[in-house]
Amino acid sequence: MPRPLIATIHLDAMQQNLARARACARGAKVWAVVKANAYGHGLERAMRGFAGADGLALVEVDYAVRLRELGWIKPILLLEGFFDASDLLVMAQYGLNGSVHCEEQIAMLATTRLPHAIDVHLKMNTGMNRLGFTPQAIAAAYARLRAMPHIGTITLMTHFANADEAAPTRLSLAQQMLRFEAGAASIGAAGEGPALPRSLCNSAGLLLHHLDSDWVRPGIMLYGGTPSGTSAQAFGLLPSMSLRSSIIGIQDIAAGEVVGYGSRYAAAGNIKVGVVACGYADGYPRHAPAGTPVLVDGVRAGLIGRVSMDMLMVDLSHVPSAKVGSSVTLWGQGMPIDEVALAAGTIGYELMCALAPRVPVNEA
Repeated sequence: MPRPLIATIHLDAMQQNLARARACARGAKVWAVVKANAYGHGLERAMRGFAGADGLALVEVDYAVRLRELGWIKPILLLEGFFDASDLLVMAQYGLNGSVHCEEQIAMLATTRLPHAIDVHLKMNTGMNRLGFTPQAIAAAYARLRAMPHIGTITLMTHFANADEAAPTRLSLAQQMLRFEAGAASIGAAGEGPALPRSLCNSAGLLLHHLDSDWVRPGIMLYGGTPSGTSAQAFGLLPSMSLRSSIIGIQDIAAGEVVGYGSRYAAAGNIKVGVVACGYADGYPRHAPAGTPVLVDGVRAGLIGRVSMDMLMVDLSHVPSAKVGSSVTLWGQGMPIDEVALAAGTIGYELMCALAPRVPVNEA
């Protein structure tokens, strides 16, 4: 019998979350972001779950090729663009769009002969200060690209740093938009033709703000997570991944007894401890503290002791009927992943992406 731990991917939830993103998009086309193996959900499943998207966006060139091999015929966008001139030949061969965010990439484009034109997203750095040209440099970058015969459409793109915060202490979305509009206007002022299409919103931008854009790039919301402090359910989102296991052992311990490595948990009274077949080698966060919530037979219980490689322990005081074989939901349906992540001091993105290869995955 296999170890009782399995991740279930809910394709219907992915489809509904995509529909929710489209409803928020105000007529914009939707890039479904599937980087990091579709946030741990798998590229093949993402293709089916997001079949209604206008395009798929990711950062891995080889995964983009894999999407084409799997039969995806709509646009594919490389969010970090290309890393070497050889990637440009792959982009032309497989019809991939790419981000252009630095002078070195423009230089590669200028010196590489391509058999077909490629479409690009010209990235503007409006304050995130990761990738992109400053608003002051964007017009020159655009002019160099537009002069190249093997460049097709050019879309202006930026990324928001704090769209999930109602009142950020530093860089606000409004400030970033002012910078973006100034950069876009500089292209027009240089006589470079009509206004360019734009790609603006991530999940937080879509859910919390109302911006006009030609393309949007939702990520975490498509998987039933929230980019803000509000619950995903409040936004009408459904969990797309459930991680479930079982109780594999029970210990009755007396007051003062300790549990787990480091003996960092001591029982205040007589308690029953359930041992769950899931640990940090499966992707569960080792740093999750006591009280991190789980469901045991549909009843909330809390983590105790230190998470070990293959097991974790829960207090069964509120689940007196629990026994070996009782079902445990670590996150997903009935146990929001964001709540687990918040208790563990991280974000739902990390939990999804950290799902280990040894965990079996099925579909519902």
